[in-house]
Amino acid sequence: MSDLLERLRGRGWRVTSQRRVVAEVLDGDHVHLTADEVHARAAHLLPEISRATVYNTLGEMVSLGEVMEVSTDGRAKRYDPNAHHPHQHLVCSRCGAIRDVHPSADPLADLPQEQRFGFTVSQVEVTYRGLCPTCA
Repeated sequence: MSDLLERLRGRGWRVTSQRRVVAEVLDGDHVHLTADEVHARAAHLLPEISRATVYNTLGEMVSLGEVMEVSTDGRAKRYDPNAHHPHQHLVCSRCGAIRDVHPSADPLADLPQEQRFGFTVSQVEVTYRGLCPTCA
């Protein structure tokens, strides 16, 4: 069983065959699929799954905080199941490939409070851009 599916079951989420397939498609490292890519892969496993079901299921997963929406450079939103592990993204400026980058330390941890301008940080989004090995 996928980690995402386990988390969703732990939250009391009703697991139907369609929801299970969507969760299984999103399972893995460096997964950042568009809704259409999720649908195509899910339809390969469960041909009767509709695009609307995939979109609705992704929306539920996002609202539960179990999947993150990742938007880069006006491209289609991508869905990241790595919602509970702090990480940043490395994005190819040419093809749009995305990889997770796990920081070794919190850059704000060492900042004095006056340099935080009174902010209480609740979320951090860092995106590194460059060319992937294929595009370079």
